[in-house]
Amino acid sequence: MEVVILAAGQGKRMRSVLPKVLQLLAGRPLLAHVLASARMLGARRICVVHGHGGEAVRSRLDAPGLVWVEQNPQLGTGHAVLQAVPHLSADARVLVLFGDVPLIGASTLARLRDAAGQDRLALLTVEIDDPTGYGRILRDGAGRVTRIVEEKDATPGECRVHEINTGILVAPAARLRDWLQRIGNDNAQGEYYLTDIVGLAASDGVEIVTVAPDDVSETLGVNSKAQLAALERIFQASVARGLLDAGVTLVDPARLDVRGELVCGRDVRIDVNCVFEGRVELGDGVIVGANCVLRDVRIGSGTRVAPFSHLDGTVTGEACVLGPFARTRPGTVLANGVHIGNFVEIKNSVIDDDSRANHLSYIGDADIGVRVNIGAGTITCNYDGADKYRTEIGDDAFIGSDTQLVAPVRVGRGATLGAGTTLTRDAPPDQLTVSRARQQSHAGWVRPTKKGG
Repeated sequence: MEVVILAAGQGKRMRSVLPKVLQLLAGRPLLAHVLASARMLGARRICVVHGHGGEAVRSRLDAPGLVWVEQNPQLGTGHAVLQAVPHLSADARVLVLFGDVPLIGASTLARLRDAAGQDRLALLTVEIDDPTGYGRILRDGAGRVTRIVEEKDATPGECRVHEINTGILVAPAARLRDWLQRIGNDNAQGEYYLTDIVGLAASDGVEIVTVAPDDVSETLGVNSKAQLAALERIFQASVARGLLDAGVTLVDPARLDVRGELVCGRDVRIDVNCVFEGRVELGDGVIVGANCVLRDVRIGSGTRVAPFSHLDGTVTGEACVLGPFARTRPGTVLANGVHIGNFVEIKNSVIDDDSRANHLSYIGDADIGVRVNIGAGTITCNYDGADKYRTEIGDDAFIGSDTQLVAPVRVGRGATLGAGTTLTRDAPPDQLTVSRARQQSHAGWVRPTKKGG
């Protein structure tokens, strides 16, 4: 099996400088979805025919095993496939896909491939109530496919046909080459239609078979932002059904966005308006509150993520509490029972068991031991304008509110830092360290008043 993906369209109706096939669906370019399905079939070669914004498409999605072919000028779908033909093996079966039809599934394509065998032309077709705008599948009295007619070239009788062409097909490479060289452009668009090979196949006596997709949504293309939004919801609804079937509690399946891979243990509960990006793993009993964003994280069993938290590149142990309004950045590792509270930001830090930072703090480039309490307003001053330095806080330390730890600095085991301390040297273990100006009160002091008041 070899694959040709047509991805040359400009997508004027998208009203975007971004090539159409790079528009995002579930966080990935449209073309990336199609490539993933093609790879699942074990295709030995994938040719991508590009045109508008081709260099941008290639730089974004190039990978080993892909052959990139430019279509210039763009003279129709048949002309586009013809550009890829020199790169195909003569004995291959060729699957033609479209870069703007992102929901096509590998299961459907495998059935289409198997129906084609080695010498048949296999078409993916669907029956729809309103076929307006689509090419119609025409059959003879015995039910055999004879040709496909585009709507602009169809007679009123042909327009009443409800079986439509999706454009996706499998054909023997040698015959495909011959048919493409024989098609003309005598039609309303003045283009070389790929669909014209069907009539040629029928006249050559080649058996033509049709296959229906697992779901009609697999064949939907994207030509506008409205269609893109509609496919996004179809995709997310499918993801939500899978999660529900796996036992995940979704407070509202319609308000969920998975833009990558979400893996859940037992008894996971996800509230509304949560976004999951990259690879996210949620252990048994994890609760994710409303309006959270989780990207590339692994959350341990029994952990609760309170609403409006943003976790990125983070690993947590079990029974942690994060948020509300917590932010963790890449390199954050939290052990068991760690509490990260409201308006606390953690970056590139390791925090050991049962330590807490519950209010309004920034912890960056730090190693924090067990049972440490970080008071409100604490900051690790990790950046001197050129380089970053680490802060070490030993087990059972207590960091008072409004403390600044100027790295590199170490707080010993069991040490206490008084509120308002600016620590610029190591704090010894089991001692109180305080750094603050002497408090003074001035008797007889009079507050200034406005002149002439």
